[in-house]
Amino acid sequence: ASLQKLGAKVTETAGVITQVQVKCDDFTEADFRTLGSFTTIKNLTISGKTITDDTLALLTGLVELEQLSTDGILLTDAGYKHFAAFQKLKSLAFFHPAFRSKEFTGTGLVSLKALPKLERLTFAGSTAGDVAMDAIGQLTQLKEFRTWHTAQTQAGNASLVKLTNLTALRIGQRLPEWGKDSPVSFDESTMAVVAQMKTLESLELTEARLSGKIIPQLQAQPKLAKLKIETVDISAADVEAIKAALPQCKVDWKPMSDAEKEATLVKKLRL
Repeated sequence: ASLQKLGAKVTETAGVITQVQVKCDDFTEADFRTLGSFTTIKNLTISGKTITDDTLALLTGLVELEQLSTDGILLTDAGYKHFAAFQKLKSLAFFHPAFRSKEFTGTGLVSLKALPKLERLTFAGSTAGDVAMDAIGQLTQLKEFRTWHTAQTQAGNASLVKLTNLTALRIGQRLPEWGKDSPVSFDESTMAVVAQMKTLESLELTEARLSGKIIPQLQAQPKLAKLKIETVDISAADVEAIKAALPQCKVDWKPMSDAEKEATLVKKLRL
């Protein structure tokens, strides 16, 4: 009942609390201690700027955690060391982490090397860029990685090649910085990096302008079984050419209308 009082959505399994979703915007230190006392939680979704280095430390008793999704947390790079407490963690997501904070460059993500079971990582909506990608490239235990709307450049993509156990990748576009020239982070040239990743079985390409020119790079993927092309400006004929060139691969494509291209690719992403 104490969790419900905090506005949490709670799921129980065999009489114990295993799943919690809660917005922490109004949490006090005592509220974080309460949340941290439910040590049976396996799946936790939390959000809010009240989640800082100090308050995350109050959750380190949640040693059964297997899945953790966060949105809008305000950790500094130093705060990422607290994740080492979650040794059973398999899946971790960061949406909008410490947005526009100079205290988070992404170097702290290297602390996640301490999590041997971590297989899935999402890093999206961040003003951190290539430094973060360099740290993520050191997380060689990862099997799945998803990223979009960060401040990375093309150079940051090179770090992905170090993820030699990766079987699934979703790659999207950087968020352009207001009032500044923001070179694209994902276009056809990026596929030369992707072609070096020989362990991929699933690939999602989003938020770019692509063509049939990427076929050789896709063919360089010996294990590729699933390809998803979404929010991408590409012709139907080019998609058919890709399908023909990759008979062993299931290709899923959602075409964009001209209005969608204008709103998302031109106005939002400045492509």
